Amino acid sequence: MHLEHGNLLAGVPFGAGDEIFTPLLQRPGLRVDRIVSNGQATPPGEWQDNPEGEWVVLLVGSAELHFDGSPAPYVMLPGAWVHIPAHCRHRIEWTDQQQATVWLAIHYDPAQGGG
Repeated sequence: MHLEHGNLLAGVPFGAGDEIFTPLLQRPGLRVDRIVSNGQATPPGEWQDNPEGEWVVLLVGSAELHFDGSPAPYVMLPGAWVHIPAHCRHRIEWTDQQQATVWLAIHYDPAQGGG
């Protein structure tokens, strides 16, 4: 048996120019990524509209998400999680400027019964 393992907080880069996506596990209809944000946000006037569903938990740092049609933004601190159904328009308003923001994201294909 080949055991896959690691540490979600090992080697977290701070100050990188781009958001860093590290694939941790991939199976048909399922992908698990560690995402490290360093002050990134969705560009003004743009929305994310992903064909996959996503369940995300914030591990380190902070962020603010806004969902289309929602009157108030959702501030995320360590431990906060949110389920984002496929094609749910949303924006990342900001991520922490003082430290890396680390997310664990589980992406799934809703056509395979996940959503």
